[in-house]
Amino acid sequence: MDIEKANTETVSRMMEARPMLVGVGRARDVIPGMRDNLLMHAGPPVTWDRMSGPMRGAVMGALIFEGKAKDEVEAEALAKSGQIDFEPCHHHQSVGPMAGLISPSMMVYVIENKTHGNKAFSGLNEGYGKVLRMGAYAPEVIARLRWMNDVMGPVLADAITSSGGIDIRALLAEALQMGDEGHNRNKAGSLLYLKALAPHIAKVAKDASTASEILRFLGDNALSVLNPVMAACKSMVDAAHGVEGSTIVTVMARNGTDFGIRVSGLGDRWFTAPAGKVKALYFPGFTEADANPDIGDSTITETAGIGGFAMAAAVAIVTFIGGTPKDAMSATLEMYEITYAEHKYFTIPALDFRGTPTGIDIRKVVEKGIAPRVNTGVAHKDPGVGQVGAGLVRPPMAIFEQALVSYAEKYGY
Repeated sequence: MDIEKANTETVSRMMEARPMLVGVGRARDVIPGMRDNLLMHAGPPVTWDRMSGPMRGAVMGALIFEGKAKDEVEAEALAKSGQIDFEPCHHHQSVGPMAGLISPSMMVYVIENKTHGNKAFSGLNEGYGKVLRMGAYAPEVIARLRWMNDVMGPVLADAITSSGGIDIRALLAEALQMGDEGHNRNKAGSLLYLKALAPHIAKVAKDASTASEILRFLGDNALSVLNPVMAACKSMVDAAHGVEGSTIVTVMARNGTDFGIRVSGLGDRWFTAPAGKVKALYFPGFTEADANPDIGDSTITETAGIGGFAMAAAVAIVTFIGGTPKDAMSATLEMYEITYAEHKYFTIPALDFRGTPTGIDIRKVVEKGIAPRVNTGVAHKDPGVGQVGAGLVRPPMAIFEQALVSYAEKYGY
């Protein structure tokens, strides 16, 4: 088995993928395998009895949003009943930040990888704080979701169609030059996204008041582009998955209970271990005692070579997640030690436009004892509360060790 050839092919597919945001549609209409009794969630598979607090809160909120329950009491009873199926977003070409809940009626972004022809999906971003993805389900959370779904979603669908599509790889490349890293800091990318859509929103909205409301919501949300970026990264890594003999990681994801990875040359098997606590800066009134373990599919960004791997492009992020500018530079430099390539299109000005570290190699992770760096938000451990901070975390080394043992067994090493 020529591992180097396989890994070269894998990272080439990942980098040459050209994800275009081509539309917005209802999940049940566009996501393969979506059905009326299915709720999709972040991370590897998990059952209700093992779900973390924020995941349970998001499930209850999604059931209220869908009209299947009138309150959290009914929602919890329904979730426990066995009538609702739970499956990872990753099993349906999709990704979701934090709890990652996608329910059948939700509007989702549609990404098409123009190079390889595959699609990927992610929901609309709610912003910071008390939001469904952080496990909140208060009436104002549900009301916001319904406005996003019924008012903003259809306008975005028409605006994206009017625009002819948005090249997310190009947007990301530019945003990295402007101080973003593509995961927790998306200030530039969200403004570029707003700039691309604003003329079309103004054109297709039914009236000026609706257009103004949508533009204000997108403009006030520095994470508005995160979900299209995550879906774009999903399309990149899916194109790189399934290369025989490859040791490159194509999924990193967490459900608030387990951290899981998939490897290109090892099929669709998950390698999992307990999710760790995030080393974080906490919002006023909260401490580490309030925090849930690591959660979310947003580590798809690091898997594709941005996020925590591109922190040297976004040193100002330390004001949100903690640390110093030197720490941000060191984080990126360390990730070159465990990756296979440097990205052709995502470059870092502060490192003389060196390409971001791309293609996590399980051999290097285990050999050097260096786990990937991830920056992320932190949800409260109890359902219904929401976000309490943001910070840095590393996956458990055990999952990379498991994967390498499995690789050796499969390929006869």
